[in-house]
Amino acid sequence: MKHFPEQLADRYRRFKYRHFAPNQEEYERLASEGQSPDTMIVSCCDSRVDPETLFSAMPGELFVVRNVANLVPPYETQGKYHGVSAALEFAALNLRVKHIVVLGHSGCGGVKACLDHEAARQTSAEFITNWMSMLDPARDTLIEKHGGDSSHTLLPELEREGVKTSLTNLRTFPCVQILEGKGRLQLHGAHFDIATGTLEVLDRESGEFVKI
Repeated sequence: MKHFPEQLADRYRRFKYRHFAPNQEEYERLASEGQSPDTMIVSCCDSRVDPETLFSAMPGELFVVRNVANLVPPYETQGKYHGVSAALEFAALNLRVKHIVVLGHSGCGGVKACLDHEAARQTSAEFITNWMSMLDPARDTLIEKHGGDSSHTLLPELEREGVKTSLTNLRTFPCVQILEGKGRLQLHGAHFDIATGTLEVLDRESGEFVKI
Protein backbone atom coordinates (compact mmCIF):
# COMPACT_ATOMS: atom_id res chain seq x y z
CA MET A 1 0.00 0.00 0.00
CA LYS A 2 3.01 2.31 0.35
CA HIS A 3 2.73 3.26 -3.33
CA PHE A 4 -0.96 4.20 -3.14
CA PRO A 5 -1.42 8.02 -3.00
CA GLU A 6 -1.81 8.98 0.66
CA GLN A 7 -4.10 11.85 -0.30
CA LEU A 8 -6.57 9.35 -1.78
CA ALA A 9 -6.27 7.02 1.19
CA ASP A 10 -7.02 9.91 3.54
CA ARG A 11 -10.01 11.00 1.45
CA TYR A 12 -11.32 7.42 1.49
CA ARG A 13 -11.09 7.31 5.29
CA ARG A 14 -13.08 10.53 5.48
CA PHE A 15 -15.68 9.09 3.08
CA LYS A 16 -15.96 5.90 5.14
CA TYR A 17 -16.45 7.83 8.38
CA ARG A 18 -18.53 10.83 7.24
CA HIS A 19 -20.59 9.41 4.40
CA PHE A 20 -20.59 5.64 4.30
CA ALA A 21 -21.14 4.91 7.99
CA PRO A 22 -24.25 7.13 8.35
CA ASN A 23 -25.69 5.65 5.13
CA GLN A 24 -24.58 2.05 5.45
CA GLU A 25 -28.10 0.64 5.28
CA GLU A 26 -28.64 2.35 1.92
CA TYR A 27 -25.35 0.95 0.60
CA GLU A 28 -26.35 -2.51 1.78
CA ARG A 29 -29.69 -2.14 -0.01
CA LEU A 30 -27.93 -1.09 -3.22
CA ALA A 31 -25.57 -4.04 -2.92
CA SER A 32 -28.39 -6.54 -2.50
CA GLU A 33 -31.02 -5.05 -4.82
CA GLY A 34 -28.79 -3.61 -7.53
CA GLN A 35 -29.11 -0.26 -9.27
CA SER A 36 -32.19 1.24 -10.88
CA PRO A 37 -31.35 4.82 -11.94
CA ASP A 38 -33.83 6.77 -14.06
CA THR A 39 -31.15 8.81 -15.80
CA MET A 40 -27.97 8.20 -17.75
CA ILE A 41 -25.45 11.03 -18.06
CA VAL A 42 -22.87 11.20 -20.85
CA SER A 43 -20.27 13.57 -19.45
CA CYS A 44 -16.73 14.70 -20.14
CA CYS A 45 -13.95 13.12 -18.10
CA ASP A 46 -12.76 16.63 -17.17
CA SER A 47 -12.03 16.60 -13.43
CA ARG A 48 -13.79 19.95 -12.94
CA VAL A 49 -17.19 18.65 -14.03
CA ASP A 50 -18.76 16.01 -11.80
CA PRO A 51 -22.34 15.02 -12.69
CA GLU A 52 -23.11 13.55 -9.26
CA THR A 53 -22.07 16.79 -7.58
CA LEU A 54 -23.80 18.98 -10.15
CA PHE A 55 -27.14 17.18 -9.75
CA SER A 56 -26.79 16.47 -6.01
CA ALA A 57 -27.07 12.75 -6.68
CA MET A 58 -26.63 9.93 -4.21
CA PRO A 59 -25.11 6.57 -5.18
CA GLY A 60 -27.50 4.59 -7.36
CA GLU A 61 -29.32 7.64 -8.76
CA LEU A 62 -27.29 8.33 -11.92
CA PHE A 63 -25.70 5.99 -14.46
CA VAL A 64 -22.69 7.94 -15.72
CA VAL A 65 -20.33 7.33 -18.64
CA ARG A 66 -17.47 9.77 -19.08
CA ASN A 67 -15.12 10.31 -21.99
CA VAL A 68 -13.19 13.09 -23.71
CA ALA A 69 -15.64 15.84 -24.73
CA ASN A 70 -18.78 13.86 -23.76
CA LEU A 71 -19.08 12.35 -27.23
CA VAL A 72 -21.34 9.53 -28.36
CA PRO A 73 -20.08 7.79 -31.50
CA PRO A 74 -22.60 6.80 -34.18
CA TYR A 75 -23.96 3.27 -34.18
CA GLU A 76 -21.71 0.75 -35.92
CA THR A 77 -20.80 -2.86 -35.25
CA GLN A 78 -17.30 -3.06 -36.73
CA GLY A 79 -14.27 -3.19 -34.50
CA LYS A 80 -13.92 -4.81 -31.09
CA TYR A 81 -14.14 -2.20 -28.37
CA HIS A 82 -17.14 0.04 -27.88
CA GLY A 83 -17.17 1.34 -24.32
CA VAL A 84 -19.69 4.15 -24.81
CA SER A 85 -21.93 2.00 -26.99
CA ALA A 86 -21.85 -0.83 -24.43
CA ALA A 87 -22.77 1.54 -21.61
CA LEU A 88 -25.58 3.01 -23.69
CA GLU A 89 -26.95 -0.41 -24.58
CA PHE A 90 -26.83 -1.52 -20.94
CA ALA A 91 -28.55 1.65 -19.73
CA ALA A 92 -31.32 1.50 -22.33
CA LEU A 93 -32.04 -2.23 -22.39
CA ASN A 94 -31.03 -3.50 -18.95
CA LEU A 95 -31.49 -0.54 -16.63
CA ARG A 96 -34.30 0.88 -18.76
CA VAL A 97 -33.42 4.47 -17.96
CA LYS A 98 -36.04 7.05 -18.84
CA HIS A 99 -33.66 9.88 -19.67
CA ILE A 100 -30.25 10.23 -21.33
CA VAL A 101 -28.51 13.59 -20.82
CA VAL A 102 -25.46 14.64 -22.83
CA LEU A 103 -23.61 17.12 -20.61
CA GLY A 104 -21.07 19.47 -22.18
CA HIS A 105 -19.06 22.11 -20.34
CA SER A 106 -17.03 25.29 -20.74
CA GLY A 107 -13.33 25.23 -21.53
CA CYS A 108 -13.39 21.68 -22.86
CA GLY A 109 -9.87 20.59 -23.78
CA GLY A 110 -11.06 17.98 -26.27
CA VAL A 111 -13.16 20.50 -28.16
CA LYS A 112 -10.28 22.96 -28.09
CA ALA A 113 -8.03 20.29 -29.63
CA CYS A 114 -10.59 19.84 -32.40
CA LEU A 115 -10.52 23.58 -33.13
CA ASP A 116 -6.84 24.23 -32.57
CA HIS A 117 -4.37 21.89 -34.24
CA GLU A 118 -1.58 23.21 -32.03
CA ALA A 119 -3.58 22.19 -28.95
CA ALA A 120 -4.05 18.76 -30.49
CA ARG A 121 -0.30 18.39 -31.01
CA GLN A 122 0.35 19.41 -27.42
CA THR A 123 -1.65 16.45 -26.17
CA SER A 124 1.05 14.14 -27.63
CA ALA A 125 -1.57 11.41 -27.91
CA GLU A 126 -2.34 9.23 -30.87
CA PHE A 127 -5.99 8.69 -29.97
CA ILE A 128 -7.32 12.21 -29.29
CA THR A 129 -7.31 13.48 -32.88
CA ASN A 130 -9.15 10.43 -34.16
CA TRP A 131 -11.73 10.58 -31.35
CA MET A 132 -12.37 14.28 -31.81
CA SER A 133 -12.78 13.87 -35.58
CA MET A 134 -16.43 13.19 -34.80
CA LEU A 135 -16.74 16.96 -34.43
CA ASP A 136 -14.91 17.85 -37.65
CA PRO A 137 -18.11 18.49 -39.68
CA ALA A 138 -19.53 20.79 -36.99
CA ARG A 139 -16.18 22.55 -36.66
CA ASP A 140 -15.88 23.13 -40.40
CA THR A 141 -19.42 24.51 -40.55
CA LEU A 142 -18.70 26.95 -37.73
CA ILE A 143 -15.43 28.13 -39.27
CA GLU A 144 -17.17 28.75 -42.59
CA LYS A 145 -20.04 30.52 -40.84
CA HIS A 146 -17.83 32.84 -38.77
CA GLY A 147 -14.98 33.36 -41.18
CA GLY A 148 -11.77 34.37 -39.45
CA ASP A 149 -12.95 34.16 -35.84
CA SER A 150 -10.39 32.73 -33.45
CA SER A 151 -10.69 29.27 -31.94
CA HIS A 152 -11.22 30.97 -28.55
CA THR A 153 -14.31 32.70 -29.93
CA LEU A 154 -15.67 29.51 -31.50
CA LEU A 155 -14.98 27.22 -28.54
CA PRO A 156 -18.23 27.83 -26.60
CA GLU A 157 -20.30 27.35 -29.74
CA LEU A 158 -18.54 24.13 -30.75
CA GLU A 159 -18.98 22.77 -27.21
CA ARG A 160 -22.72 23.13 -27.67
CA GLU A 161 -22.59 21.75 -31.20
CA GLY A 162 -20.76 18.76 -29.75
CA VAL A 163 -23.74 18.07 -27.50
CA LYS A 164 -26.03 18.22 -30.52
CA THR A 165 -23.74 15.88 -32.46
CA SER A 166 -23.87 13.34 -29.66
CA LEU A 167 -27.66 13.53 -29.53
CA THR A 168 -27.79 12.96 -33.29
CA ASN A 169 -25.47 9.97 -32.94
CA LEU A 170 -27.55 8.58 -30.07
CA ARG A 171 -30.52 8.42 -32.40
CA THR A 172 -28.60 6.16 -34.78
CA PHE A 173 -28.79 3.33 -32.23
CA PRO A 174 -31.75 1.03 -32.94
CA CYS A 175 -32.59 0.58 -29.24
CA VAL A 176 -32.73 4.37 -28.76
CA GLN A 177 -34.87 4.83 -31.87
CA ILE A 178 -37.37 2.22 -30.67
CA LEU A 179 -37.57 3.38 -27.06
CA GLU A 180 -37.77 7.08 -27.96
CA GLY A 181 -40.43 6.30 -30.55
CA LYS A 182 -42.49 4.51 -27.90
CA GLY A 183 -42.12 7.43 -25.49
CA ARG A 184 -40.16 5.33 -23.00
CA LEU A 185 -36.91 7.28 -23.40
CA GLN A 186 -36.18 11.00 -23.65
CA LEU A 187 -32.92 12.56 -24.81
CA HIS A 188 -31.61 15.84 -23.43
CA GLY A 189 -28.67 18.16 -24.01
CA ALA A 190 -27.05 20.42 -21.41
CA HIS A 191 -24.02 22.68 -21.01
CA PHE A 192 -22.36 23.63 -17.71
CA ASP A 193 -20.28 26.77 -17.26
CA ILE A 194 -17.56 26.04 -14.72
CA ALA A 195 -16.80 29.65 -13.73
CA THR A 196 -20.38 30.80 -13.16
CA GLY A 197 -22.14 27.54 -12.24
CA THR A 198 -24.69 28.19 -15.00
CA LEU A 199 -26.50 25.22 -16.50
CA GLU A 200 -28.12 25.56 -19.91
CA VAL A 201 -30.41 22.95 -21.42
CA LEU A 202 -31.19 22.39 -25.07
CA ASP A 203 -34.68 23.50 -26.05
CA ARG A 204 -36.10 20.96 -28.49
CA GLU A 205 -38.30 23.41 -30.35
CA SER A 206 -35.83 26.24 -30.91
CA GLY A 207 -32.62 24.20 -30.94
CA GLU A 208 -31.08 26.80 -28.62
CA PHE A 209 -29.54 26.38 -25.16
CA VAL A 210 -31.46 28.18 -22.41
CA LYS A 211 -30.52 28.78 -18.78
CA ILE A 212 -32.32 26.91 -16.02
